Amino acid sequence: MSDWTKKSPLEWEDYVYKEVRVIASEKKEYKGWLLTTDPVSANIVLVNFLEDGSLSVTGVMGHAVRTVDVVSDGDPRVREKLVHLFTSGHCEAYSHADVERRKGSLRKWLEKNHIPVTEQEDSRGTLCVAGVLTIEPPYGPENCSSSNEIILCRIQDLIRGHVAASGGVPFSSGQTD
Repeated sequence: MSDWTKKSPLEWEDYVYKEVRVIASEKKEYKGWLLTTDPVSANIVLVNFLEDGSLSVTGVMGHAVRTVDVVSDGDPRVREKLVHLFTSGHCEAYSHADVERRKGSLRKWLEKNHIPVTEQEDSRGTLCVAGVLTIEPPYGPENCSSSNEIILCRIQDLIRGHVAASGGVPFSSGQTD
């Protein structure tokens, strides 16, 4: 077992968003920006930005890693590119007030449609529908989770209807009733 696999996830965090050199079994060497390390397998994901503007993503299996050395701490621009590498282009940031307004509006909409909805007590604003479906902030159809596919589809359709009823603006204030 290598030193790398003996490290804890907190120790691996010291390498994230830094340029590293990885020596793997059979003396293979990899170099790139460490994006993440899998906490179970110790697998490493390296990213390299190519000259033509594209990028290369390489996975190194945790059991094969012999050593990892930091080459460069990087700069804030590289870190920002890495952070947003796999987020969708339409990712939006919501203020706390926006999230609370969306939650209230959606809850009111579901209750208007005779759907039993509660807020989970020990959560960060998670809505629970009929005890079988949860809706996480920011409360869009893609934030629903349930093992019951029929209920999941119906609630997602209701949320899409809520967006349509508010003039295409998700959870706009005022005209959600």
